[in-house]
Amino acid sequence: MARPTTANIDLSAIRQNYQLAKGLAPDSSALAVIKADAYGHGAIRVAHALEAEADGFAVAAIEEAIELREAGISKPILLLEGFFNADELPLINEHALSCVVHTTDQIQALEAYTARAQFDIWVKIDIGMHRLGLPPSQSKKTFARLGALKNVRNITLMGHFSCADDLAASTTIEQRRLFERVSGSTQFATSLSNSAAILGWPTVNSDWIRPGLMLYGATPYEAPQQNADQLIPAMTLKSAIIAVRTISAGESVGYGASWTADRPTRVGTVAIGYADGYPRQMRSGAPVLVGGIATRLIGRVSMDMITVDLTDIPAANIGTPVELFGRQLLASALAPWAGTIPYTLFTGITRRVHKAYSD
Repeated sequence: MARPTTANIDLSAIRQNYQLAKGLAPDSSALAVIKADAYGHGAIRVAHALEAEADGFAVAAIEEAIELREAGISKPILLLEGFFNADELPLINEHALSCVVHTTDQIQALEAYTARAQFDIWVKIDIGMHRLGLPPSQSKKTFARLGALKNVRNITLMGHFSCADDLAASTTIEQRRLFERVSGSTQFATSLSNSAAILGWPTVNSDWIRPGLMLYGATPYEAPQQNADQLIPAMTLKSAIIAVRTISAGESVGYGASWTADRPTRVGTVAIGYADGYPRQMRSGAPVLVGGIATRLIGRVSMDMITVDLTDIPAANIGTPVELFGRQLLASALAPWAGTIPYTLFTGITRRVHKAYSD
């Protein structure tokens, strides 16, 4: 690869983060959430790295699941958004996929499906997110309808917390109580906790947990948190200086002349831009590491390049490595400079960024 822009991905860190999730919920099984190409880390490589110890995987859509099956992944795979059309049911059965049901239309499709099949269904109850899920008031009727179907083999109940990343809010406890009122009269397995709940709400218990963001070593919280502080970042986004120049005080850098030097400034141009996934909305002043030394972004992010301040790093020159985020500069520290969150930094990495894996 001639262009130096690379996402280095440590698979052993992902395994350790999965083990942390299991350790925080020792009585639960854990679905490793690898939707969106494993949050930009590469779903097939991550699944193979975890398959020996993962209890199962979760993805958003059937295309993601079939890709894993075709790559040889045999562990259980859950479709988090279920099926979008009844035409998917034969494929779900063929590939032995578990499936979330969150609408009455999906239940009707299962009732109308007459081909021989055995489906493992996860019934999503809307406990307050108001995004997906059946109303709690419909739960008894839903359980009766699904329980009457010969093509439904197992039922698991699930919910999704809306505010688990806010450790001061009472919302998570209230939503857990609502879920328990629905599930308490059943013998079904349950699933509640995402990364934020696994890390920050140890009293929330269920049969299955669903670690997602934490697998990749990023915290869901804005402030330090004891468990989240143990996470190991898995991705380090790197590039290099490709040009150096010195500008005078009063001269500007980049499109729109949005940043103007207030002193003679040594400017380094780095081979990364918004076409690689480094957000265009990143503000001047955002932290960057050049040769391991902290400096700052200056000027607008271009499609293929950014500019950084090298004035106080005299040893930096063409070829000096640059870290955009990773072990030394956390994605959670960088994201606010673009008004975003680590999820979008990871999933925004584009295909022209070379991925280099280590175990």
